[in-house]
Amino acid sequence: MEDKDPHRSMSKSPLAVARTALEAAREALPPYSHRNSPRIYTQHQLFACLVLKEFLKTDFRGLEQMLEEWSDLKEALGLKKVPNYSTFCCARRRLLKKGVSISSWTPR
Repeated sequence: MEDKDPHRSMSKSPLAVARTALEAAREALPPYSHRNSPRIYTQHQLFACLVLKEFLKTDFRGLEQMLEEWSDLKEALGLKKVPNYSTFCCARRRLLKKGVSISSWTPR
């Protein structure tokens, strides 16, 4: 049996982390939290953004600024416009209430 080192396959690329988190969220979460959601951002996009926040070790405002300036990352997440920092805060609260752990999610 092959014993793989989990650290060997971890990415240091924010783009790879974003893509992987987005795909994982698509498999685990419905696109919107409620049938009357505004449908501006999907839960998949917001989850991937929150994973990036942890990966980049920044706060909500820092994440917002990075996404504003990083067009490749915005494109990888399918964002037409960048969410406000308060949107990230509300999404984090909502996902944690549902039992989704963002900080313990490890991209590979």
